[in-house]
Amino acid sequence: MSKLPKIAIILSGNGVYDGAEIHEATMTMYAIVKLGGEYQIFAPDMEQHHVINHITGEEMVEKRNVLIESARIARGNIKALSELKVADYNAIMFPGGFGVAKNLSSFAFDGADCTVIPDVERIIMEAVQASKPIGALCISPAIVAKVLEGVRVTIGQDAETAEALSKMGSSHVNTDHGEVTIDDDFKVATTPCYMLDATIVDIANGAMNVTKAVFEMIE
Repeated sequence: MSKLPKIAIILSGNGVYDGAEIHEATMTMYAIVKLGGEYQIFAPDMEQHHVINHITGEEMVEKRNVLIESARIARGNIKALSELKVADYNAIMFPGGFGVAKNLSSFAFDGADCTVIPDVERIIMEAVQASKPIGALCISPAIVAKVLEGVRVTIGQDAETAEALSKMGSSHVNTDHGEVTIDDDFKVATTPCYMLDATIVDIANGAMNVTKAVFEMIE
């Protein structure tokens, strides 16, 4: 393993309404390198739930692949999520976006009764078992909460989403821009980002703060 902290970033497509939130993904990459680490991006090789026109918000009659779409953000340097070996990395990061709730899980449709795709569940469990920290931005804490019953997280201040997380057995903390909630037992750090009405500066601050928290938990 490299001497630099090596972080696996998991994306869920390309674009807030049907994939990864691009600002959150980019600012997470920036924060990792700024803090002296390096990253590798992963995404599942699967068809995304649907394709949304990001101007009109309407569903489009076409199909796209999550890995291929995520590669746009990764500038082609990406691997299939099935290839991710937690032992090769110091921490895992999940930027947000509706792709987390539509592609990595069914949270957007099933709420507390959602399922999480097997590779994401495997990676979260392996990280916890290996005492490796997990950072989750925006809506991503929802999938962490589904896998890790009892985890302490934040998605900001949205009451309906917080209630769904509580139904999954997690403990939710209301937070504002840039604030980070840390669960020391599971080594999970979360921040709300675009779950609040945010500017790109807010996103940069949130991504930096949650990445700092993750780095501080790396053994």
